[in-house]
Formats: sequence, C-alpha cells, structure tokens
Amino acid sequence: MVLNLQDIPRVKNIQKEDFIRQYFKPQKPVVIEHFTKDWPAYSKWNLDYMKTVAGHLTIPLYDDRPVDFKDGFNEPHTTMKMSAYIDLLKREPTRYRIFLWNALKAIPQLQKDFSFPDLGLRLMKDIPMLFFGGRNSYTFMHYDIDLANIFHFHFEGTKKIILFDQNQNNYLYKVPHSLITREDIDFANPDFEKWPLLAKANGYQTELNHGEMLYMPEGYWHYMQYITPGFSMSLRAMARNPKNFSKAIYNLFIMRNYDNAMRKLQGQKWIDWKNEQALVRTHKHL
Repeated sequence: MVLNLQDIPRVKNIQKEDFIRQYFKPQKPVVIEHFTKDWPAYSKWNLDYMKTVAGHLTIPLYDDRPVDFKDGFNEPHTTMKMSAYIDLLKREPTRYRIFLWNALKAIPQLQKDFSFPDLGLRLMKDIPMLFFGGRNSYTFMHYDIDLANIFHFHFEGTKKIILFDQNQNNYLYKVPHSLITREDIDFANPDFEKWPLLAKANGYQTELNHGEMLYMPEGYWHYMQYITPGFSMSLRAMARNPKNFSKAIYNLFIMRNYDNAMRKLQGQKWIDWKNEQALVRTHKHL
C-alpha cells in the first residue's frame, strides 16, 4: 500500500492572471519549471558558490531527532562553519540541515542574483529563507506557523516533496499544540498497520530540480527529502484567507508561547502526552 498522492501539475512558465485563476484562488500547488532561467542565480547558485560567499559564516543546523522538551521552539541542534558544512554535504550523507536561515541578510550580495516574482501576491521581502540538506536528509511533515503562501525555489540536485492541505488533518496524526505530525511516521515509506488513517489522506507529490519553483498554498503540510545534496530558497506572502490568517495569529502569539510554557512546566511528560493525543485523536476517525 502507498499514500494516495497525485502528481503536482507542471508548467514551463505562467502569466500572473493565469496563476491567480488556476492556482492561487483554488489554492492548488503548481511547479513552474523555467521561472528562474533569467536569474543570475540559475547559473551561479550551487554548493561551491555558497561555500565561496558564505564559507566564513557560522550557521545553525538541525537534524531529525525527535522533539525534546529541552529544545525551544525551532532551536538549532548544533552550529558549524558553512565551509565545513558544505564539505560534509559533498563528502557523505548527513542528517544535518539548514532550516529557515535568512542568509540574504548575512550575505547581501545574494540579493543581486534573483528578483521577486510578480504573481499577484504581496511578498514579504525582508525574509527570504534558505534551506540546505544532505543526501536522504528530510524534514518532518509540518506546516508553517504563519500559514503563508510559499514560493519554493530549488537549486542543485533533486528534492522529493509530499504535500497535504489542511482538509487532511484528521488522517495525518497531527500533534496538538504544534505544527507537526507524529515524528515517527516515515512518509517516504509509511507503515499503514501502525498508521491506518494515512490510507485515507489525499495529497500531492513531485520531485523538484535545479531552478524549478514550487508554489505551496496557505497552510499546506509539506515533507521534503533531499535525494541529493542541495538547497532551496523560500519566499512567502501572507495568508489571505481570513480563517488561515486568524490561525496564523493564534499560532504566533498563543500556541507557540503556550507550548513553550508547558515544556518548562511538565518537561518530557508534555511531549509524550502530545504524541499520545495525536494517536488518540486521529484514531477517533477510524
């Protein structure tokens, strides 16, 4: 048995009006294959170039260890010089990833290598984020705290992506008071005996290659696995759906602070309770 996933539609290029009508308004994902062809980044951005311009920087790294009560919200697991990290990526598989790194603030020259897309959405131009990963590293299935519209540009190598919309929450073993599903689910090869409701979830899949851009609509769950070492840049636009916008405000100012407070008060007991509730609440829908 495999997940119920349909391939994300692909286009070579798209006009703003068509993007709004066909994908933004119905909140459907799409891959635009040639979007970055005219950017300097298309020919310049690879791991060697990033090592040249950012090798001296100390960068935050994350891996796939389960959430621990001692970890703050999105706190890195370790740090490393960028030059050493890129050497590691090229040498061998590693679980260490760069996650939500505002590299363009640290390396202003990168801003000359791309332009902000005009697809009818107002982008938050001060927070372009970079993400790096080694071969077979992956992110847990999660959605972003602000439920933003995300434009995700991939550089070097190939990245496998699985998406679900928020309507699939009943089947994904969502952990309460957080933005993730159960971390012990392997979405690349799920165990349906252990996680039977996953069989009812309907999602999307694609493999993203160098220079391609994926549009992820508001609040979409995403699992990303680096087939080869590589990196991506995300640009985002605020959630426009009032329900999603209000949920984003709740996540940012209430949920996150409540979760951090409960970690301090109850420690690992709080994390264990949340994981158990993910199972209990989802299996109510069996």
